[in-house]
Amino acid sequence: MRKILHLLILFLFSVSGFSQVITGIIIDKDTKESLTGANIILDKTNGTITDQNGRYQIKLSAGTHHLSYNFIGYETIEKDITIKQGETMVVNISMHAKSQLINEVVVSASKFKQKISDVTVSMAVIKPKAIDNVNAANSEEVFNLIPGIDIFDSQPSIRGGSGYSYGAGSRVLVMVDDLPVLSPDASDVKWNFLPMENISQIEVIKGAASALFGSSALNGVINLRTAFPGDKPKTKITTFSGIYMNPRNSRWIWWETNPIFAGSSFLHTQKFGNLDFIIGANLFNDQGYREHESQLRERINLNLRWHDKKIKGLSYGLNTNYMNLDQQTFFIWKSDTAAYQQNEDALAPNKGYRLTMDPYITLIKENGITHKVRSRYFQVNNINEDTSKTSITNNYFMEYQFQKRYKNNLTFVLGFNGSVSGVSSSLYGNHSSSSGAIFSQFDKKFNRLVLSSGIRTDYFRIDREETITVLFGDTMRDMPLQPTFRMGATYRLFDFTFLRASYGQGYRFPSIAEKYTATSLGALNIFPNPALEPEIGWNTEIGIKQGLSVGKWNGYLDIAGFMTKYKNMMEFTFGVYMPDSQLFPTLDDIGFKSLNIGNAQITGIDVSIMGKGSVVGLNTDFLLGYTYINPVNLDYDKDTTQSKFLKYRYLHSLKASCNFEKDKFSLGFNIIYHSKLLAIDSIFLEKIITTEILPGFSRYYPKHNKGYIVSDFRLSYQVTSASRVSFILKNLFNKEYMTRPGDVRPPLNITFQYLLSI
Repeated sequence: MRKILHLLILFLFSVSGFSQVITGIIIDKDTKESLTGANIILDKTNGTITDQNGRYQIKLSAGTHHLSYNFIGYETIEKDITIKQGETMVVNISMHAKSQLINEVVVSASKFKQKISDVTVSMAVIKPKAIDNVNAANSEEVFNLIPGIDIFDSQPSIRGGSGYSYGAGSRVLVMVDDLPVLSPDASDVKWNFLPMENISQIEVIKGAASALFGSSALNGVINLRTAFPGDKPKTKITTFSGIYMNPRNSRWIWWETNPIFAGSSFLHTQKFGNLDFIIGANLFNDQGYREHESQLRERINLNLRWHDKKIKGLSYGLNTNYMNLDQQTFFIWKSDTAAYQQNEDALAPNKGYRLTMDPYITLIKENGITHKVRSRYFQVNNINEDTSKTSITNNYFMEYQFQKRYKNNLTFVLGFNGSVSGVSSSLYGNHSSSSGAIFSQFDKKFNRLVLSSGIRTDYFRIDREETITVLFGDTMRDMPLQPTFRMGATYRLFDFTFLRASYGQGYRFPSIAEKYTATSLGALNIFPNPALEPEIGWNTEIGIKQGLSVGKWNGYLDIAGFMTKYKNMMEFTFGVYMPDSQLFPTLDDIGFKSLNIGNAQITGIDVSIMGKGSVVGLNTDFLLGYTYINPVNLDYDKDTTQSKFLKYRYLHSLKASCNFEKDKFSLGFNIIYHSKLLAIDSIFLEKIITTEILPGFSRYYPKHNKGYIVSDFRLSYQVTSASRVSFILKNLFNKEYMTRPGDVRPPLNITFQYLLSI
């Protein structure tokens, strides 16, 4: 009885000792929006995080305590408080966002939030304002403005990692909210499917990232992060219309009335109690500046997230995106005197739809542990009048991720995923594929040093063909797993000077389309290659990021030197492919085929400087970037006409964007410079090709492959606090330029845009 009494007294004392409560809400000092996931540390030991409304609560003993409030990208707030017995104290906090661009917060580099200055690889970040300024009808226009990135006829390339591949296979992994959106059959990017109307920011990793994200991240990653609602409902409507002007070469004009384009987008975000609700839509109609090239698309996306009322930190939701598409795609010109008219034998009409459905669950615990389960159903349905080009693909993807943040600034991530795809296609038959992976990531932050490492093991299978394992340059066919590794370090030399070095391995399994596509576009053929093997590679870089702050100016300068090597590199190659039993080639034997060309190396320098501030009373933000690459085929034959350079790459690339604001007016420009193409498929210059397949190309190419500069200009006026009108000129000086054989880019086009944000 006496023991029970002692235990009861001890229990009562322990309860009364923690009957004091500190509660409050944490908001952004400028926007007044609540901050979800902010950390509150009590006496440098225990703590909690804010919920979806920015609220927090801590039970503690009576007396004096030290509280630390921190949130990535915001200035830390320290407070000493004294609380009395039985007291409930309200402490509301307004946190000030760090204005330096060097303190921007990213997620993609290590799968958790961190400042860009702590990242061990080169990264670029694009904000929604830049997207609005460009008025990008297709998202690839936005990515083309990023230093170090080029889009070759819908094919993304980072630092020269890719050339032209007819839309099949990508060395750059494109994701939306950390989930891949490459098509299941061709492993290509559907740029018009990306929900650009609902973006919080775009993050780009430059360099091999397979150890984090798997096969298609051999050359880098583009991750679009969608937005969540703030405390107040927001609605944004953008509508625009434009016209293509006449090209410099009057012989190319095929129209009686200049072709036009128009579009609208809509976004609404709102919180309904514990429900986050986001809906977006996009409509675009383009008559096309080239004959028999047009596009009509309708896209709608819906994001729902529910915050559980009973379990703190638990949320679950569903993101969906659907697009209906009716388009005709341009492939090759009729001739150099009719470059804006398509070879009618190569017409490629396409109708269909694309759908993603992404259910997910997230549990964020106060002890620094996070559990995430994410999944995606992705369907692509291509419906063509020519039934030989119809296809339907289905993909199911699921990933579990465990994350633990320790008090000693160590973050550990462990996860695994799996994917299954089924393809039914007239182009390349019926096929199935499956993949699986397990990955881990360690990041440790010391006083001035950040260390990062990760490892991943992937399994791939197409029909009966499995992964071929390559370790230390040796092929091991008995173990159908491919490990990849990455490591990196960042050292803060001075307060705003960061040195970094990284090494990452990459791996890419060929897509179904690359291995099995067999079709023709007029006289141009595309041949299958079932024997196509995976490619592997690695990337290393050293760099420095220097923060800049002068008066009201802040920004940073980033310089990186890099080297990328590939083994068994896959390239889309135009040539003659005839059976061994055939003595002489015919036109039926000429076309494209994906080949393993051997070993390749790309070295270079990537320099970018960005900033924002005030210049002579003008609010100014700018981005300037220069990229130099030396892309070499290490196995080229000196005794042939083959070039030592990899095809469809530029030696020099310069990109600049600038925007000035004063009162209600803003003015901006974009400039892109590319030096000449280093190499193309040499057979394009052969007489039979320039007569039968690409008329006039051998005459046109030597005269015009001299590099080019393309400039865009915009002028905007803020009509009210909620509305803005813009006048946008793209290809301001009506430059005539080509990015691949037979594909001359748009002439001067003029757009009028109206934006309403309430």
